[in-house]
Amino acid sequence: MAKKTQAGSGGNGNGDSATGGNGGSGTGSNSGSATGGSAGRRRVVIVAGVRTPFVKAFGQLIKVDSIGLGVAAVGALLERTGIARKEIEGIVWGGVILPGSAPNIGREIALDLRLPPSVEAMTVTRACASGLQAITTAASAIERGDADVMIAGGSDSTSNAEIKLPQKVVHAMAPLAFGKATPADYLGVLAQLWPINEILPTRPKIAERSTGEVMGEAADKMARRNEISRAAQDEFAFQSHRRAAAAIASGRFASEVAPIATAEGIVHNDNLVRADTSVEKLAKLRPVFAKDGTVTAGNASPLTDGASAVLLMSEEKAKSLGLTPLAALRSWAYVGVDPADQLLLGPALAMPKALDRAGLQLADIDFVDLHEAFAAQCLSVLKVMASKAFAETRLGRSQAVGEVDPARLNVHGGSIALGHPFGATGARIVTTMANELHLTGKSTALIGICAAGGLGAAAVLEHI
Repeated sequence: MAKKTQAGSGGNGNGDSATGGNGGSGTGSNSGSATGGSAGRRRVVIVAGVRTPFVKAFGQLIKVDSIGLGVAAVGALLERTGIARKEIEGIVWGGVILPGSAPNIGREIALDLRLPPSVEAMTVTRACASGLQAITTAASAIERGDADVMIAGGSDSTSNAEIKLPQKVVHAMAPLAFGKATPADYLGVLAQLWPINEILPTRPKIAERSTGEVMGEAADKMARRNEISRAAQDEFAFQSHRRAAAAIASGRFASEVAPIATAEGIVHNDNLVRADTSVEKLAKLRPVFAKDGTVTAGNASPLTDGASAVLLMSEEKAKSLGLTPLAALRSWAYVGVDPADQLLLGPALAMPKALDRAGLQLADIDFVDLHEAFAAQCLSVLKVMASKAFAETRLGRSQAVGEVDPARLNVHGGSIALGHPFGATGARIVTTMANELHLTGKSTALIGICAAGGLGAAAVLEHI
């Protein structure tokens, strides 16, 4: 949480990052920021971050949609920082399960909070990296001088995912919907809607459009290919719960989590962390996606409802407002990999790219926070990053990126324990790592996120 300080004079605002352009897919190139600081490019700082409790889908927040979750997170952010609403210039919001009637969630949040009408807003989607995409999109605007103060983040309500009607029904009903139907049209519609099993609503699922593969199936394949054992996955999941439980018990998340009011009462805390779990308990769970698989409900991230918001500024603006930033964004990168190969391997390529753009090596990093979609995916990413062969064939390097010290990895748990509201996770991780740098005085944190479509995202934060 940013604290008020005596306002001082800001400099010219030039930092050590420079925006790169958005690129296309492929195993290497995409957008990001690079160190070196071109003239006119300004340092972007994280002033504060707030999130709602992350709760199990179809539970306590079932009646709060993605917009309502976002309103709660951004409203709490404004209240806790005390920033004047007139200072907010725009909102960039991330989401995956977008409401059909109002897909630009960012603008709806601004309107519901009665921010000045001039606050422009947009919504971005990059699957599970949407929250980070929102932050880096806002940061790019600040770096260029297009804005001084932005709010970015994301939200998702799995509980309110819309049930999709088959297109066959939509096409058949079109004449009736537009009020141009004749009696013959009604008979024709009935004929088109038969057999009945072809027009029933389909259950939403997280599957790749290009391959038809469910994400958990991809994680199982990665575990087999990279020789990641069930025991290793369960141990990784146990550590996630243990560390998240310790963070909650210590009050570490108190500044990050804001209660949210519902019709049934106030939700105060995350409710997915299992402080009493053990490797033995996790080992008893059955595989979910294949009889001979190793991915279970215990070593995968659960379906979750929640939102997270971050306040971003130019360093100069923060100084002029008398605010103490938590950290600065130093670099970021996005990559694509073949979804039919190793769908969730993207962070293994994005993190080295973000490190290069920051002028750093993995050994320079104090904290690594890797999104835990699945334990199998995390362990696969960590394994290939330590592989010289992977570095040579996929990164064009002569040496491995390096091994991540387990003591520096996901120090307060991750998505397996805390949950994963798709659009919110990136902003949650940025908030936690910014706070960690601010509280410990350590220098740098590296973030990695895998995403559907074979996408990987990464960012480097630095202490101020």
